Amino acid sequence: MTLISIGNARVDFGATEIFRDISLTVGSGDRWAVVGRNGTGKTTLVRLITGDLQPTSGSVARMPGLRVALMDQHRRFPDGMTLWEIVADAFGDLRSLEASLATQAANLEHDHGEEAMEKYGRDLERFEREGGYQMAAKVDAVLMGVGFDPEAARATSIGTLSGGERGRVALARQLATPAEILLLDEPTNHLDLETTAWLEQYLRDTDRTVICISHDRAFLAVMANHVLHFEGGSAFSYEGSYESFLIQREEKRLTQQRQFDKQQSKIQSETEYIARNLAGQNTKQAKGRRKLLARMPRLSAPIGGDGVMALRLSAGDRSGDRVIEAEHVTVAVETPNGTRELLRDVNVVLERNEVVALVGPNGAGKSTLIKTLVEEHPAHAGRVKMGPSTTVAYYRQDVGHLPLDSTIYEAIATQRPLWERRQVQGHLGRFGFSGDEVQRTVGTLSGGERARVALALLTLSTNNLLILDEPTNHLDVESIEALEDAIEAYEGSCLIVSHDRAVLRGLATQVWEVKDQKLIIFPGSFVEWEALRAENKIKAEKEAREISQRESEKKAKVRDRERELQRERERADKAKEQAYDKSQGKHGHGGGHGKAGYAQAAPTSNDVRKAQRAADKALSDAELRVSMLEAKIAGITEELDDATLYDTPAGVQKAAAMGKALDDTRDELDDAVHDWTAAAERVQQLKS
Repeated sequence: MTLISIGNARVDFGATEIFRDISLTVGSGDRWAVVGRNGTGKTTLVRLITGDLQPTSGSVARMPGLRVALMDQHRRFPDGMTLWEIVADAFGDLRSLEASLATQAANLEHDHGEEAMEKYGRDLERFEREGGYQMAAKVDAVLMGVGFDPEAARATSIGTLSGGERGRVALARQLATPAEILLLDEPTNHLDLETTAWLEQYLRDTDRTVICISHDRAFLAVMANHVLHFEGGSAFSYEGSYESFLIQREEKRLTQQRQFDKQQSKIQSETEYIARNLAGQNTKQAKGRRKLLARMPRLSAPIGGDGVMALRLSAGDRSGDRVIEAEHVTVAVETPNGTRELLRDVNVVLERNEVVALVGPNGAGKSTLIKTLVEEHPAHAGRVKMGPSTTVAYYRQDVGHLPLDSTIYEAIATQRPLWERRQVQGHLGRFGFSGDEVQRTVGTLSGGERARVALALLTLSTNNLLILDEPTNHLDVESIEALEDAIEAYEGSCLIVSHDRAVLRGLATQVWEVKDQKLIIFPGSFVEWEALRAENKIKAEKEAREISQRESEKKAKVRDRERELQRERERADKAKEQAYDKSQGKHGHGGGHGKAGYAQAAPTSNDVRKAQRAADKALSDAELRVSMLEAKIAGITEELDDATLYDTPAGVQKAAAMGKALDDTRDELDDAVHDWTAAAERVQQLKS
């Protein structure tokens, strides 16, 4: 089913053409990756899809009633709202209906009218049909997926969160919003590796259509099955994975290059023929060829890597073998509630020419650890020692070190006062700033533009230790690839904090992982670390399945033993009843006449007491069994209601096994209740 169809769309802003000739068909269940350099029109396309912008020419058609979930990029939420309320507010109509049902239920206590009852019934049926009873579980699941504890989220105010945390709340709200299309704009910014992996799986499993603008190549390689690539003032669609797109794009460029070269060769040959023969004997043929050449449609030069950021990093003087050392260091921050320790007993050595990937959950202390290592933040305990010849270049995640009140030109000229204007202009041109752009104030720039200014400043220094804290945020794919090449050619040491796995896979020679207030050193590449991590995860899931299987077998044995004990009690009760009946027949000599004269003898008081004791014990056992089975059912039901159980394949398998166990236990409970009823009747009979 086609949800959106765009035909030959062009968008102009004033005299500036943003893009032209874009055609796109988005079907139900498609997962689109939208890629291209910053400023080529990706965000403008989003506005066309949402209907906030109409094309200058061309057409945009949407399925009637189409719902689109778009993240609030400004993350403007009332400070008094809790995280849970913000995400749950995505179900606005259902939440209102839930509140209305609560009010109606209270009113029904004194209003038993038929109209009120019918309205309550209709609304309750609608609430159930639209998934109202699953609403809380969905909110909990997405909050947990993006790294928040659902219970804590019910009490945590949005006003207490950082910008990155607000971004994750906005993402959770967007994922929870009922809509046919999810429009995601750089969703992996501010996500750690664990959360990014969860989002990948979430998008692969969803039946909704996804349109995602992203620079995260590893993320797109997992998520996308269609690619829309912006370049050369337009955009071109490719069917297949992101890797398939790269191959198709290269083949397309090679074909364009061959056709362009062939035409240029022909133009040159014809031009030379015309020049030689225009005034000679073949002047008629030359004039004819000149007319044909003038009418020939000219092919454009193939789109390539022109305009990509040119980045070179210089290490300067060589450092010592030990660049930085930390001995028994505790990393802590001061909070209104006192000192909070982030990392304990850190012992690490950063050696020359190592490229270290520093990874771990958001908020675990990675940035604070970096500041401690470069002595910008005091160690709470222990000692940090920097090598005597170590010099540091530090790219900060928030690019807060930029002079926001200066122009782009002034930011560079201040660092190079002896440079002429053409040298400053030339340097900025290598980072995509040209003409009057260099007079823009840094504070007015977008995130990607600020990142390029920060990198332009970084290249002006010569340092043998490069620290990069989330350098790929806001950069397009081409700029990230240029940064990768620069780091690979860099002759110093490098410490990188990044969520971009493609960058870390290509560069990192060592991994430092922040986990549970410890710094764990892995002396191998990021690729090897990922492989070990995946292996450990598979092993853990296998162990969990084995434990679950053993628990199931154990419970089955207990269940079988309970049934056996029940059968033994039933056999004992039956034997007692038979003995009782036999004793009555044995003593039943009466004073009748002839063969019919047998009267029943009354049971002795001893027999009655024995029968009552046996009946009381059977009733007590039956009550205990009913209680045990009810408690077991309550426990299984509580586990099955946990939304996080369904986040992994192992959890789904466990849920299926638990569902079967729940059905079996309910059957047992039915039998147990029947036995309990019979035992109660038996006790009452003996008392009578």
